[in-house]
Amino acid sequence: MKQLQRLFAMLLVICFSNATMIQAAQAALVTTEQIAGMAAASPEDSPHARLGALMTRADVQAQLERFGLSPDVAKERIAALTDDEASLLAQQIENAPAGASDVLGVLLFVFIVLLVTDILGFTKIFPFTRSIR
Repeated sequence: MKQLQRLFAMLLVICFSNATMIQAAQAALVTTEQIAGMAAASPEDSPHARLGALMTRADVQAQLERFGLSPDVAKERIAALTDDEASLLAQQIENAPAGASDVLGVLLFVFIVLLVTDILGFTKIFPFTRSIR
């Protein structure tokens, strides 16, 4: 009987010692875009590398200097970005319209301002408005 108890105790000790060594597996869903992004990603294609290459262009450096920012400071700021921030910035730059100005929006804004000032009686530009004064 004592041998059976010893055997049971040893078996219990072995089971508990093995149970602490087992690690739980973790799983998560991965999208196709994430897999394609990891497969296509190389150090040259990283957002930081694309933004760094953009900073080497003479026209970009000239525009930065017009804004009062030296290219070296801009490169330091790019290096300080996280991968997500750099990716978002690179995507915004790629999707930005050429020229980056909305002429129609500016003209519409000026028209509305002039129209409101005409209606309030501060100006008389448009003949089709009546002043409220």
